[in-house]
Amino acid sequence: MVPSPTRRRFLTGALIGGAPLALTGCDVFGLAQSEGVSDALGSADGLARRVQRLLGGDALAPEFEAAEMSPVFRTNGNTMPSSAAYRTLADGGFAGWSLAIDGLVERPVRFSLAEIMAMPSRTQITRHDCVEGWSAIGQWTGVPLGRLLDEAGLRPAARYVVFHCADDFDGSPYYESIDLFEARHPQTILAYAMNGAPLAIGHGAPLRLRVERQLGYKQAKYVMRLEVIAGLGGIGAGKGGYWEDAIGYDWYAGI
Repeated sequence: MVPSPTRRRFLTGALIGGAPLALTGCDVFGLAQSEGVSDALGSADGLARRVQRLLGGDALAPEFEAAEMSPVFRTNGNTMPSSAAYRTLADGGFAGWSLAIDGLVERPVRFSLAEIMAMPSRTQITRHDCVEGWSAIGQWTGVPLGRLLDEAGLRPAARYVVFHCADDFDGSPYYESIDLFEARHPQTILAYAMNGAPLAIGHGAPLRLRVERQLGYKQAKYVMRLEVIAGLGGIGAGKGGYWEDAIGYDWYAGI
């Protein structure tokens, strides 16, 4: 049977030629600047989302055994935010850090890292698939995103969760977003530990998103604030994420 033309297969094939790459969750500049490639990926992205929702529902992404974990899990994109405030928090072991949840919620809340780590957690060993053409298997421990959203309570108009992050690119704040369907998926967590140890700064400390049914650039690092919104148009350039805005990456990025 011929494999279905998913976005991941399309990108993997396109990248075999060795185009120079450099992204955040994962980065590709030259590839996405091609109008034909961008159009093809855009149409495939919408199709992938509809098919995955129709056929996959809330199916889990593959999980692995500890023996299958990658000996090296690359860092890429930003590995240390330039923000002085972030560096001060890092120097203090993130003791003064907190996560804000606001927007279309009934109860705007703020949680310290200790409070988040005291909540019921989930540990999962999953594969990170990057648009650069590499993959790695790692173990992640964190709080289910749905639990945090329940703590804040969602208003009826809520549709998306925006992840505002501590890093930036040339002064443009980094952000990503997912819809509530993925936000409430059991494998969607905000991770504070990787491979049994506290999350390293290069991997997004103190908290990063793991949304396991999507490509690597959706896995926002250095998460500082969750904003619940009704539509994406008023955030950034309106396409749902930094790389979506900057170079036309697909918003859904399902695999």
